[in-house]
Amino acid sequence: MLQLKNTFLSRTRKLSLSTLIFSKSVSMLNLPFLIQQYYEFKQGHLQGYLEEDDFVSIINYFEDQSNTREAIIAVDFSLQRFPSSSQLMLKKADLMIARRNYHSALEILNLAALYDSRNIDIVILKTDAYLALNQEKKAEELIKDTINWVDGDDKIELLFDLADVYDDYDQYDEVFQCLLLILKEEPNNEEALYKICFWADHTKRFEESIQIHNEIINEFPYNEIAWFNLGSAYHGLKLYEKAIDAYEYAIVIDDNFDYAHRNKADAYIKLRQYEAAIEPLEKVIELNNSDVFILEAIGLCNYKRKNFANSIAYYKEALTLAPESGIYQFKIAEVLMKQQFWVAAMQYIDSAIEINPKKIDFHIAKGECLVKLGSIHEALQHFIIAVNLKPKLSQGWELLIKNLVSVGLLEDAKDQCFNALDKTEGKNIFSFYLCGCLLHLGKQKEALIQLENALQKAPELAKKFIAFIPQALQNTQVVNILSRYKKVSKSKKRK
Repeated sequence: MLQLKNTFLSRTRKLSLSTLIFSKSVSMLNLPFLIQQYYEFKQGHLQGYLEEDDFVSIINYFEDQSNTREAIIAVDFSLQRFPSSSQLMLKKADLMIARRNYHSALEILNLAALYDSRNIDIVILKTDAYLALNQEKKAEELIKDTINWVDGDDKIELLFDLADVYDDYDQYDEVFQCLLLILKEEPNNEEALYKICFWADHTKRFEESIQIHNEIINEFPYNEIAWFNLGSAYHGLKLYEKAIDAYEYAIVIDDNFDYAHRNKADAYIKLRQYEAAIEPLEKVIELNNSDVFILEAIGLCNYKRKNFANSIAYYKEALTLAPESGIYQFKIAEVLMKQQFWVAAMQYIDSAIEINPKKIDFHIAKGECLVKLGSIHEALQHFIIAVNLKPKLSQGWELLIKNLVSVGLLEDAKDQCFNALDKTEGKNIFSFYLCGCLLHLGKQKEALIQLENALQKAPELAKKFIAFIPQALQNTQVVNILSRYKKVSKSKKRK
């Protein structure tokens, strides 16, 4: 599923809140006068009076000038005149946090709380300090205690902060729960809606996501993000038809909803309805949001529809955007191989291997092309590379063994069957291939014992065994053994 990108998924914590919680409107004409008064007052040349809010404006000015040293001098000077000002204490704590002096900041904030115990800004700054000191549990307890006596925007803000705390120490279910609480308080909160889409997918809590978004849609039927999130939750449960319906509602509300079109196309692809997927993908391109993933998806849809020329055209366009991975050279080669253009396919595969020589798919494809061109010994080298790169993967071993047999290297094929059984942790198919190699070598007794053992473990693989060695059906003893297990298999199915 294509993920919804947004600016809210990674939420930057607030390390300097001066412009949010201490701002005071001061005209550009008054500010120079205040700064001049401050300097004269500090030097003892002025007998006038500066108000508490004047000091806040002066401190903000020094912060805006990135003069933290003078800002701290100003806040200390102001606290000498207003020692019980929680506002000025908060300013000093904010400056201490900016300078990473977290313990001093907490001392000041604890003092400020004695004068103003219900100030939400104290909680926010203390949370920042605790998190900076890796004291997530204290931050969590502080926010949870505070949520009990705040409401409105303050409660929403703290729930977001609590979600950040849980995110910091990987308690992702609790992050999801915080977002649920926010949406129950404020169903149209855009930040929470964007975030919960991501976390529903991350925690696999799709049923709960469906429930909350259905509730939101019942109350606010034109909320396109809620419709998108509902579709995303159905998508996660592989209920693709329902997902498509939800995405279509989001698109009706906002036809320019890029990710609704993307996910709708992805759902159609999952349903193997490739023709239907092309329209929403082309809509994304129309919105000027094309990227390699969209081009790749359209290339895939055309490939599945056997529209090979269009498929190659889109893969080539993707290749111009991302030539460095080798993946699009490989995809072009796959289309060419489907058309049996082996030489042309190898040119793209060689380019892909040059970029990424450790990609097993590239070597397997090169080997298959060489087999079709009759260069089996050269193909074997690529199959050997493939099994060395990923010894646990069956595909490389199967091709290696089959082609060793095809060129008469029967002892080598038998040895590779043993290697494959070892490296793939006993994949049953290689027991059948071992039986086939033994039959090729004329070791009938060993082969029949091996066949009995293989059929006991995986009788459903008998067809692959026959495809590997069709002449086995001319051996009466082999046929008798296969027939016996076929009857047993039918009997089990009836039961």
